[in-house]
Amino acid sequence: MRFWMSARRIGVALAVGLALTGVGAQATPARAAPARDRATGAEPVAVSSYSYSSEQGDWVGGGGSGTYDGVTVNNIAVDPSPEKVVLSTSFWTIALAAPRGEPLRPGVYRDAERVSARSGRAPGLDASGFSRGCNEVFGQFTVNQIEFDASGLATLVDLTFTQRCESADAPALTGNIKYRAFPLSYAYTSEAGDYIGGGTSTSYTGATSLFQLTGSVNGIVDYTGSGKRESWSVRFAAPEGEQLQAGRTYQTADIGDETAAFLSVSHGSRGCSPGAGELTITRLATDEQGKVKALAATFLQRCEGTTAALHGTIHYYA
Repeated sequence: MRFWMSARRIGVALAVGLALTGVGAQATPARAAPARDRATGAEPVAVSSYSYSSEQGDWVGGGGSGTYDGVTVNNIAVDPSPEKVVLSTSFWTIALAAPRGEPLRPGVYRDAERVSARSGRAPGLDASGFSRGCNEVFGQFTVNQIEFDASGLATLVDLTFTQRCESADAPALTGNIKYRAFPLSYAYTSEAGDYIGGGTSTSYTGATSLFQLTGSVNGIVDYTGSGKRESWSVRFAAPEGEQLQAGRTYQTADIGDETAAFLSVSHGSRGCSPGAGELTITRLATDEQGKVKALAATFLQRCEGTTAALHGTIHYYA
């Protein structure tokens, strides 16, 4: 057993070395398959909801705000197709479309026009509520996630939008639509003096970034994020003889300390020998073989010999 664990740590060290030299490939992410949550025994729960906020003077929202979800609003539904998504609730209908002839993809769609009247390569946006709508739309929307089945219909949607009626400087209506969506993001905050993050803070979503996660609860878990001209690698493992579990906070240390969990975070070409830190697994779902399919976690890393910390949050379909 001791030999196996030592070999595992050697594998961690090798993986870190490859990350710092730029070796490896970024894979296109796929939505996590249904998996058992090792904390609760339940499958990760997809979210369907719509929330909005309207500035004073906005004709459609009337300066109000609200949230509708799949539990409290029975008739929330999305009528999706590769080019257009239409959401309907008791009082709202929101349509969003890619430029004509194109499918909706993750990304930012600027200079949106009313869906039925979009011209040239303009995307479409048309949000109406409480029997009020715009004659002319000025807006944009961001697609964080969208996935389609074999027939071309969307099975997952996660997007936000901003709409202004009649003029580009009119009061704004903003909204957030989720349809059978799971969280997918990475964020970090770097204290002054931290070598890896350089004292900055940034968040990444599917609109700009690609994410990948591999590994198992009794081995190395490897999470990568790439976007906004940057790349991140977060590698971690449970202490020797243990498995990763949701609801636990692990103290982390350098590769040589097998009594602690292992954590190594690198940013582009920046890496360090990690010192004392912390890893909290808040959600963790696996397949029957223990392969990690969905994960939510936070971490704190200090490079060896420094006190400045790098804080991070991971959401991979959980």
